[in-house]
Amino acid sequence: MGNEHPQKIGPYVLEGVLGSGGMGTVYLGRHEETDLMAAVKILSAALAREEGFVERFAREINAMQQLKNPHIVELFESGVDNEIYYYAMEYVEGETITDRLQRNRRIPWEDVIHFSVQVCSALKAAHNAGIIHRDLKPSNLLIDGDNNVKLTDFGVAQVFAASKLTKTGGVIGTASYMSPEQAVSQRTMKQSDLYSLGAVMYAMLTGRPPFVGRTNIDIINKHKYGRFDRPRMIVPEIPHWLDEIVCKLLEKKPEDRYPDAYVLSLRLAEIPKKVASINRDETKVVVSAESGIDDTASATVVSNLDYHDGPGAATIMRDLMQVELERQRIQSPVAKVFNNTWVLVLCLFLVVVGGVLWFGPNGRKDAGSNAPNESKTARRITAHDRFWPQAAPTNEIDRFLLLAREHREMGDLTRAEQTLVALKSILLHDAADQTVSLDLIGHLLADIRKNQNARLKDYEWLRSSIARAQELFDANEHQKAKEIHDGLKELYKDDPFASELINNAIQSIDRKSDLTK
Repeated sequence: MGNEHPQKIGPYVLEGVLGSGGMGTVYLGRHEETDLMAAVKILSAALAREEGFVERFAREINAMQQLKNPHIVELFESGVDNEIYYYAMEYVEGETITDRLQRNRRIPWEDVIHFSVQVCSALKAAHNAGIIHRDLKPSNLLIDGDNNVKLTDFGVAQVFAASKLTKTGGVIGTASYMSPEQAVSQRTMKQSDLYSLGAVMYAMLTGRPPFVGRTNIDIINKHKYGRFDRPRMIVPEIPHWLDEIVCKLLEKKPEDRYPDAYVLSLRLAEIPKKVASINRDETKVVVSAESGIDDTASATVVSNLDYHDGPGAATIMRDLMQVELERQRIQSPVAKVFNNTWVLVLCLFLVVVGGVLWFGPNGRKDAGSNAPNESKTARRITAHDRFWPQAAPTNEIDRFLLLAREHREMGDLTRAEQTLVALKSILLHDAADQTVSLDLIGHLLADIRKNQNARLKDYEWLRSSIARAQELFDANEHQKAKEIHDGLKELYKDDPFASELINNAIQSIDRKSDLTK
């Protein structure tokens, strides 16, 4: 395909491509007089002929001109050179949150707080200027060499002039991180950006967005009506305060979220201090216990902890111990009976016997079964299908099965299929008896392929656009074909299945180009 790129735009000598999307291409540029390095964004020539895209490009420039914050990419200048629209902005040498997640899968909760507090600073500056970002997502958050974050891409930001305060727009944003009010074309507000930040925090902590689906419509409907698993259900080591903050940010109603980014930043900044305080208190209490301090001395230690560090884990521990001692002194007659070890053993025996009678060969378990000869394989498949997302792998085979399941949940059916096919190829030649695992893999592969066939029906417009690009390429309209592909890549960049269809089409054209050279 055509790879013609300008060598210079305005005062900037272009030294390479940093990235491209539906709106245009971003180049690494060097100012010919000052040698200042910048990221130079150029509006696609085809889109420059469309008034709507020029207006959006101008809106992005207007938003960035109003913002000065260490965590927002700085705008240097903008202009038009030979009818090519461009602007130059701060070049951040590093990676995006998306890159970090792809490499490490998850981000430690301490770093999540570090990044999120900085994003709050960026959002506060934008909101104070009357600007709603409306497309906050991992790929729009850049991490520099000092592990600091900068927010970029205000291409769909809404700048609230007086005439726009009561207007609603179209569905603009990225489905996986879109607030429910955006999904129904309601007016966006600063709490809309906070919802998106909550979704980004969820992805950083767990490795996936709060909602996934086969299509963007599926995901949008889940944002409007669905419930997600709390982050601590997936990553138990997350502090419960952070879990509560993320869940509050993901409330369906804007008024149920935090009022603004500043308040959120204060809540986030408290968490490391709380965790450090509890760890410090627990260490002091453990040390006192291991030193053989008697009860009176221990109470003194606890009292001193409260005095120096404020109410914390030690205070809670002391109060709970006092409550428990008081409870034991005033136990009811029934409680005293059940506090006897032999009574508890007898109760346990009765429960076990009752369970055997209930679920035995002639009991309740098989009474409703229509398939008395149901195979162990079928039962194992049912168990895996029901508990797989929460199951902990017990061996390497289970680990790869869980990995394939996670790809499927993320909507990346191709990678799920590739993982299962590779695993099946190995097990076919394994000397050990792997019949059950092979049966399970066969069922999972059939399910994935069924979903792939059904999914193709949801992408009729995408497939027709790909076919149109192919027709243009065959007619030697290479640049137009490229622009269609770039636009599709931008629209579907958060959809792994669609992205693969687009990449396959591009690779097919590239192979044809190589054959005709």
